[in-house]
Amino acid sequence: MRLVFAGTPAAALPSLAAIAASDHEVVGVVTRPDAPVGRGRRLAPSPVAEAASALGIQAVKPVSSRDPDFLAWLHSLAPNCCPVVAYGGLLPRQALEIPPSGWVNLHFSLLPAWRGAAPVQRSILAGDEVTGATTFRLVEELDAGPTYGLLTETIKPDDTAGSLLARLAQHGADLLVATLDGIEDGSLDQRAQLETGLSWAPKLSTEDAEIRWDAPAVAVDRQVRACTPSPGAWTVIAGQRCKVGPVSIPPNSDSLPAGHLRITKSAVLVGTATQLVELGEVRPAGKPAMRAADWARGLREVPGKVGS
Repeated sequence: MRLVFAGTPAAALPSLAAIAASDHEVVGVVTRPDAPVGRGRRLAPSPVAEAASALGIQAVKPVSSRDPDFLAWLHSLAPNCCPVVAYGGLLPRQALEIPPSGWVNLHFSLLPAWRGAAPVQRSILAGDEVTGATTFRLVEELDAGPTYGLLTETIKPDDTAGSLLARLAQHGADLLVATLDGIEDGSLDQRAQLETGLSWAPKLSTEDAEIRWDAPAVAVDRQVRACTPSPGAWTVIAGQRCKVGPVSIPPNSDSLPAGHLRITKSAVLVGTATQLVELGEVRPAGKPAMRAADWARGLREVPGKVGS
């Protein structure tokens, strides 16, 4: 099939590579416009734009997918189907109707669970033991289209949103190629999503990432892992915002009042609503991350409590 691929972040790269290596023909790529990155806020192309350039595939970066020039470009390529992975923009009906076989999205959850922008983060935050990925046909309603295939993935006790997303992106690439193969040869049927088990996954904000030390230790651990690497779990220490992660729950540990700090020669411990948690790394604003024990040795005055 002739395909136009849509995607933006690094999580889309395994799928683009797998499709480019398949029998399908990628005739174009759609990605988000260049965005500021780093401390200098220099404009840089998306990971997908860079990968398309390396593959010799034309990439367009429409500010709006309703742009008549973009729609004309898409019409001119006459794709049979448009696979999508984490594109990051809504597609209007005019665009959805161009490819005869539609736009096929790889979504990193077991739909209808966790429809939305942050399914991996929300799954960890909720304490799910199993998640997965689903391929489905895009419709105008968010993540509500009929599904083609799925895979399951166990969430490990130490998984962060970053590590879990990386696995799902790799395994999901094969699922997406198999879905495109099945659409081409007519062996796949679409299945309407059920409304049972429906949940929503809005993007996590900086405010969502402030650690709630008055929660149980297991919830603190989930929150930190769900917010790693982005937006980054944080707390206030001695009046300064610091990013924190990961944390661990020492076996047979005692307790401290929520948010209270205990520093030993080898560990930095914080109280929660239940038992203590041990901080792995601390990154003060504008400084590199360091082991929590090393960070504590550099303190001039040890604060008695963390949090705002």
